[in-house]
Amino acid sequence: MGYFNGIYAASLSILDNNLQLNCEKTLKHAENLVEKGCHGVIFFGSTGQSQLISLSEKIKLINILPKSKHKDKFIIGTGLNSLGDNISLINISKSIGFENFLVMPPAYYKYNENDVFNFYSKLIDNVKECRIILYNFEKLSGYKFSIECVSKLVENFPKHIMGVKDSSYNLYEKLKIKNFSVMPGSESKLLKGLELGCSGIITATTNVTSILARDVYDKFQNGSDQSSNEKLCLVRGIFDKFNLISGLHTFMSQIDQDYQNLIPPLKLLNEDEKKIFFDELQKIDFDFKHLKAA
Repeated sequence: MGYFNGIYAASLSILDNNLQLNCEKTLKHAENLVEKGCHGVIFFGSTGQSQLISLSEKIKLINILPKSKHKDKFIIGTGLNSLGDNISLINISKSIGFENFLVMPPAYYKYNENDVFNFYSKLIDNVKECRIILYNFEKLSGYKFSIECVSKLVENFPKHIMGVKDSSYNLYEKLKIKNFSVMPGSESKLLKGLELGCSGIITATTNVTSILARDVYDKFQNGSDQSSNEKLCLVRGIFDKFNLISGLHTFMSQIDQDYQNLIPPLKLLNEDEKKIFFDELQKIDFDFKHLKAA
């Protein structure tokens, strides 16, 4: 277990018809996730279209977050390649009371472990006090953290590097660091991860599975028999057959048409995909009733 424990959602960003960030709706969506079981919410992870939303829009949203009663449960994902922009966004967030951040190494360029260590070193030197969750997702950044690299970062910055979101799944079974949060990026890894000593999960699909995921987490903590894990994994398995952002926005757009708005090249599922998607969800009896707390 570590500083961050529990069920965390990589929250969706909601856009208006001009593809501008709707800050109020994005905040309300995140608040609903907390109220439906999430221990915390991450804004501007990859699920939140982070690389496609402008820095100015991110700052606009961050500036309204302190008004929320759930503000202490919010983590800011930077979703930026530029070291300078990462520093600016973190310092702006810190100035209004936020200290927890999800930071992925830059995408596009090829680099090694020494370069990654240098990136985070420069970042920490310029932002001073903050708590960082490393984002391990080779599919997006092109870099996959090793146990050695994570361990070196924690050894050198024990008050800053507090956890890792492991979406490449090469760390969560073997990485063991005291008081450090290891959090796989899929519900299918939740129960196994907890049994191995992980702290919880940070996932895209907890935007719709938060109640099920929280039930699995709580029952593990209480030593109760698991009754929700099978269904939780089945739901995740269906979403994994499609682009996660496309699937989530297609699912949620049945509630509110603004979820249909995605910044290109992202898009909703096409008609053939939608039929397969909803047919498979119907077969396991998963629909909007699972978004409502009992």
